[in-house]
Amino acid sequence: MRALSIHPHGNGGRVVLGDVPEPDPTDGTLLVEALALGVCGTDREIVLRGPRALPAGREGLILGHESLGRVLEAPPEAGLAPGDHVVGIVRRPDPVPCSFCAAGQFDLCENGRFTERGILGRDGYGSERFRIEPEYVVRVDPALGLSAVLVEPASVVAKAWAQLERAVRRPLRRALVLGAGPIGLLAALFGAQRGAEVHVVDRVGHGAKPAQTRKIGAVYHTSVDDLHGVFDVVIECCGALVGEAVQRAAPGGAVCLVGVGDARTVGAINLADLARALISQNKTVMGTVNSNRLHFEAAHDALRSADPAWLDGLLTDRLSLADWSAAFETDPERIKAVIRFAA
Repeated sequence: MRALSIHPHGNGGRVVLGDVPEPDPTDGTLLVEALALGVCGTDREIVLRGPRALPAGREGLILGHESLGRVLEAPPEAGLAPGDHVVGIVRRPDPVPCSFCAAGQFDLCENGRFTERGILGRDGYGSERFRIEPEYVVRVDPALGLSAVLVEPASVVAKAWAQLERAVRRPLRRALVLGAGPIGLLAALFGAQRGAEVHVVDRVGHGAKPAQTRKIGAVYHTSVDDLHGVFDVVIECCGALVGEAVQRAAPGGAVCLVGVGDARTVGAINLADLARALISQNKTVMGTVNSNRLHFEAAHDALRSADPAWLDGLLTDRLSLADWSAAFETDPERIKAVIRFAA
């Protein structure tokens, strides 16, 4: 079967589309046919810097953590049947789990000895078929179609909003999202679904990003200088506006950092001023980058409640497996690249 694998190459990585063995039954009792694979900044970073950890005894890692597949084989006790559409959860806890992992909150792992499919030490979902444990799949509504590939990134957003709602003990009337990539636009969607007045900032002035923002009733800006007032919650998705995020949060508000930017783009942050703002105005700053089953399920519910045409508009690049390399190219006007494995 064919798969997209990353191999160490110089100071980075080299992606290869080639034949690999059929999935090992020890990876899980479910056999799944890949339908689509989402490509995000994490995948591009792995290609740029090379894989951080390969599976034991291997020279490459099958890429892909944003999955959509169709069950081919399932044991009776799995609660799934051939034909079901599923997405795979990414993180796996250490076999000797910490207290969080033992409770199913492996996104909060304390010991750091986890693996992540397609990212860290374990093959991902970028092969024509893959195996997975039934407890690490989420069944998705076939009516979502190709948009179900958004469940994984939406799960990170679901976790961010859950954290923000715990931190801010008042109605969330105004929300600010910095960055209009897939995570940013999904964060804006979640805010709109909660009835908040949502503002989105991104440097791209035309095309799909502002159009998608306005379709959910949010306000689009191309500069933070255009913003007025403060916001109950701020979700920083670009990694370059951390200082602005804290500054724009209202007293008693909260900031969630989702984007990881290059240190050269973040700008200088005076820690004394930051501490003063957090202490004197009771602001909260937190971060997140992964998720657990509860977040995947919340993400699925949110996507099912969204306008299908709007979700479809996020998938700006739909590529065949033969054209996979285009998914790893960057373009500030694109939103989401998806590689289709099967119809």
